[in-house]
Amino acid sequence: MALNKQMSAAEAVAQLQDGMTVGIGGWGPRRKPMALVRELLRSPVKDLTVVAYGGADVGMLCAAGKVKKLVFAFVSLDFIPLEPYFRAARQSGQIEVMEIDEGMLLLGLRAAAMRVPFIPTRIGLGTDVLRHNPDLRIIASPYDDKDWVAMPALHLDVALLHADRADARGVCQVKGPDLYMDDLFARAAGKTFVSCDEIVDSAFFAKDEEARHVYWERSQTTGVVHTPCGAHPSSCAPLYGFDVPHFKEYAAGAKDGSAGWQQYFERYVACGEQAYLERVGGEAAIRKLALPVF
Repeated sequence: MALNKQMSAAEAVAQLQDGMTVGIGGWGPRRKPMALVRELLRSPVKDLTVVAYGGADVGMLCAAGKVKKLVFAFVSLDFIPLEPYFRAARQSGQIEVMEIDEGMLLLGLRAAAMRVPFIPTRIGLGTDVLRHNPDLRIIASPYDDKDWVAMPALHLDVALLHADRADARGVCQVKGPDLYMDDLFARAAGKTFVSCDEIVDSAFFAKDEEARHVYWERSQTTGVVHTPCGAHPSSCAPLYGFDVPHFKEYAAGAKDGSAGWQQYFERYVACGEQAYLERVGGEAAIRKLALPVF
């Protein structure tokens, strides 16, 4: 096992291929690996199956024509309830979809992480989830006379995640109030690439108060990409909140369809990550963004 897993975003994305199933961690506008998503947007990779509790990551990939199929529970920017570019792709029939309950997506990831073909659940029984996903199977319990939904494993070729900090060996730390499902994404994937705000010495994790915020084994981490503020414009609590003005600018462009996306892409994606940080105000400004309150 490599002791130094540090790499650039370009080196990580170079390991993705057309047609792969890619899981993206985070939740809506929170702790999304946006620097890795922007690198993916700059790449020629296409025809992806994306699995996510989606936010702008999904919307941007749809706008760029990278998504063949989307497995999702929602795609939202919170204060903008429905991600606008995702909405356009869904309404136009541009993408195939598997829309499932939030808990079903969790169980699909957990099944893949456990290396089992499915997990039985009551979630979805009596709902339109089953009508719109006819491939989902109903199974009889061997212990009683009840039926259960067999939620299939959501195996990922690659997972893209963002963490607060990591060491070169692939130990990753998330100190925010909610891990979301990032540990399951890591364990469900063949390869996991993690961007992080800070690289620390491995001795940092010798302290119990720091080690307890490590949620998956370093063996699950394929590559570590040091990208300060790499979750922007999504949040990375407790380091910074999400950028409401930037999201509003992004969403407003969606009213112009592909022209609006092309304008956003040229200004904030094609320019590269360093120029992106400068154009959104720089690291100091990002780290002053207020944390969302719920």
